[in-house]
Amino acid sequence: MGGFMLTLLLCLSAGATVVRGEDPYLFFTWNITYGTISPLGVPQQGILINGRFPGPNINSTSNNNIVIHVFNNLDEPFLLSWNGIQQRKNSWQDGVLGTNCPIPPGKNYTYHFQVKDQIGSYYYFPSTGMHKAAGGFGGLRVNSRLLIPVPFADPEDDYTVLIGDWYTKSHTVLKKFLDSGRSLGRPDGVLINGKSSKGKNKNKPLFTMKPGKTYRYRICNLGMKTSLNFRIQGHTMKLVEMEGSHTVQNVYDSLDVHVGQCYSVLVTANQAPKDYYMVASTRFTKNVLTATGIIRYTNGKGPASPVIPEAPVGWAWSLNQFRSFRWNLTASAARPNPQGSYHYGSVNITRTIKIVNSASTVDGKRRYAINGVSHTDPATPMKLAEYYGVSDKVFKYDTMKDEPPATGADKVTVQPNALNVTFRTFVEIIFENHEKTIQSWHLDGHSFFAAAIEPGRWSPERRKNYNLLDAVSRHTVQVYPNSWAAILLTFDNAGMWNLRSELWERHYLGQQLYVSVLSPAHSLRDEYNLPDNALLCGIVKDLPKPPPYSI
Repeated sequence: MGGFMLTLLLCLSAGATVVRGEDPYLFFTWNITYGTISPLGVPQQGILINGRFPGPNINSTSNNNIVIHVFNNLDEPFLLSWNGIQQRKNSWQDGVLGTNCPIPPGKNYTYHFQVKDQIGSYYYFPSTGMHKAAGGFGGLRVNSRLLIPVPFADPEDDYTVLIGDWYTKSHTVLKKFLDSGRSLGRPDGVLINGKSSKGKNKNKPLFTMKPGKTYRYRICNLGMKTSLNFRIQGHTMKLVEMEGSHTVQNVYDSLDVHVGQCYSVLVTANQAPKDYYMVASTRFTKNVLTATGIIRYTNGKGPASPVIPEAPVGWAWSLNQFRSFRWNLTASAARPNPQGSYHYGSVNITRTIKIVNSASTVDGKRRYAINGVSHTDPATPMKLAEYYGVSDKVFKYDTMKDEPPATGADKVTVQPNALNVTFRTFVEIIFENHEKTIQSWHLDGHSFFAAAIEPGRWSPERRKNYNLLDAVSRHTVQVYPNSWAAILLTFDNAGMWNLRSELWERHYLGQQLYVSVLSPAHSLRDEYNLPDNALLCGIVKDLPKPPPYSI
């Protein structure tokens, strides 16, 4: 017997793997269509995925490759984005207008990304226009691999709960409002998994629980503008994960879930066997809107009590709840941004960017800005322009300064807003909110450490109040009225990444920017090449493809 065959047999008999294949693939085909929906009892045009509203949940595991064939059957361009999925080295799949050409009507595009080194609860949504107000969204979970211990016992089942405010007017009408200078106004209601107490099947349970069993609920607020308080009648919730990080397992009667945020809780069916309401109600609004959904015990013997548990009052309560959140440092899990994951508090800050949100009027119409710059998307996605070497014809870097203007705060410039950030530097970002409404901010491609939220104005002396030990690593942070929030992160993911207000009216009218993180090596170790199937538009549409990166 030859030496190679003998070695091969010895390896196999010892249980060794001779050839290592790729990580598993999950394939999906999604048809995007219009359809009539009535979540608040009023028929309206919705955006469906394979005929469903909300769209299908994606159930994946760390390091899975996800391939989604998207067919756009709408009458306008369309894109999907993956809220919180880090797209390591791959902003080509981020699905926002700064990186991707939208899918034209009647055309298709295949997303291909890997949920690399991630676990947790996320969602996807349409990022073009006001499509988010019509549907096209769904849950996306990333489970831990079997060999990675999870800091709690396997639940009996795992449920996705999508909550959000809702308008009965179509997305085209809402877009016309904003384009004409009008506001969206107040939402008409709140939905839980696309349903409300005003729609059909309101007495049909959303979820069931067996007595004595524990269930995982993944709660995401993917609404348009409103923070929501979530609670379950007669039950407490043990928080175990937040936006991809295991947390210290505190128990809560209710949770404030701000726009763009996702929480995972464990709920034990330890009450009398009957129906119970899960409740989502608006926070920090003059008129409180409430949605309920039924959780039914499998041996239930009665309807839910009509007495709905009350939500907390005031934003100070919400701030104190934020301060109770802590990262579980002993849990084994995929950890994002490894340079700063364990001892981020001892890493030297290389740059401080202070962001102040503002509202103003430009040419008689409402615009929202960051440090005096209101973003508008150029016809050529900025990432494509950068890759093709024609960025100087499309946008300018750093038109927004790291500090808000000292004077002329109401003066707003409408233009593409792109920051140039040095690869792998550790950066402090301050969100300072001078307004009377709560804000919510999200960063694509990275997780950050939400080190502090406090009332008043930020100054360097406030750093002494930062949590530099176990702030939760996450991707969305709220900023209360006349308050500030500080986040810390390593920009270690090369690409072009969207930093945005999650309040979609503000996002649509310019309260966003892009962070360009360029690798000087131009190496595949740092960033993938433009995909072969990439859609091209604008001035790069007919240009020859640049030489690819290599290792």
